[in-house]
Amino acid sequence: MASGKAIGEFSLKMITATIIPGPAGSLLNQVNWEGTGTGFGATFLTATFIGGGKDGTLTFCYASYLDNGDAINGGGQGTYESSGKHKWRTVTVDQVSDGRRIRGEGEIDLAARTWKGKLFELS
Repeated sequence: MASGKAIGEFSLKMITATIIPGPAGSLLNQVNWEGTGTGFGATFLTATFIGGGKDGTLTFCYASYLDNGDAINGGGQGTYESSGKHKWRTVTVDQVSDGRRIRGEGEIDLAARTWKGKLFELS
């Protein structure tokens, strides 16, 4: 469910994935993404999905290069859960280096290797 002021969208493409053993028999799936987001310009993001099944938690960090030449970065955490065949629904909260807090609501399409969604600014 959306919360906060809508500020745009994001669209990322999976570049690489590394899967390694995690705690208590889980898997860590570390995925590198690249793409764009409204107000973020070119973005490079690494997300680590913890669980290995149809749901779990995730952490991420990124660097974004704005159209005006400035750069911002950030990171956060969230959850994912199955939303259909080879699809995960994601909800994230991130702290941006410019002081903003942003909620992301998206969907990962594992077959298409994409992560797309909407961004909301939190107060």
